[in-house]
Amino acid sequence: MAVKLKAAKREDLTKSSTKQLRNSGRVPAVVYGKEKEAKTISVDSIELVKTVRDEGRNAIISLDVENDSAVDVMLHEYQMDPIRDELVHVDFYIVNMSEEMDVEVPLRLEGEAQGSKDGGVLQQPLYELQVRAKPKDIPEEITVDISSLQIGESIAVVDLPKADNYEILEEDETTIATVLAPDTLDDVEEAPDENAEPELVGAEDNSDEEK
Repeated sequence: MAVKLKAAKREDLTKSSTKQLRNSGRVPAVVYGKEKEAKTISVDSIELVKTVRDEGRNAIISLDVENDSAVDVMLHEYQMDPIRDELVHVDFYIVNMSEEMDVEVPLRLEGEAQGSKDGGVLQQPLYELQVRAKPKDIPEEITVDISSLQIGESIAVVDLPKADNYEILEEDETTIATVLAPDTLDDVEEAPDENAEPELVGAEDNSDEEK
């Protein structure tokens, strides 16, 4: 079920109006979609942040625009003020609940790898998975249990359990997590540059003799 969020129409697009809007705690936004006319709106900044924090980045939001019919959207893009750490603009994308779409879903490792307990070093090269699903079937996150992972072992996308309501689009051999032996990690960090030219032992500068 989509979570509701109230929105107001925004017709005055001048800089002064936009600044006043942000100062009042609202964030300017655009709503658009496939074969849909874009609309300029504003939403309460705190309510939007709370919605995304509670429901997840891929939450389906029922956007209740004043004097208009509600529309199902997803947060597509957003801009932050790096100094104030505040939202300055948001893009909402209108979704068709009956059509599949491609999204990024957070990947979370669950448990403590046995290899880590034995002194190995856990590495996670992938933190998000590309997933295809209908909007209502998009998982908030995908978890993988790494408790039995030993030193020298790894987990790949192909090892994830198959789901009936979504498809993972990553290559099967893509590594999700691996546990390296400490000496292996040292070898990687201290490996010599194969492209470096060898230094000649005992070589002398003959520049004075050539003069």
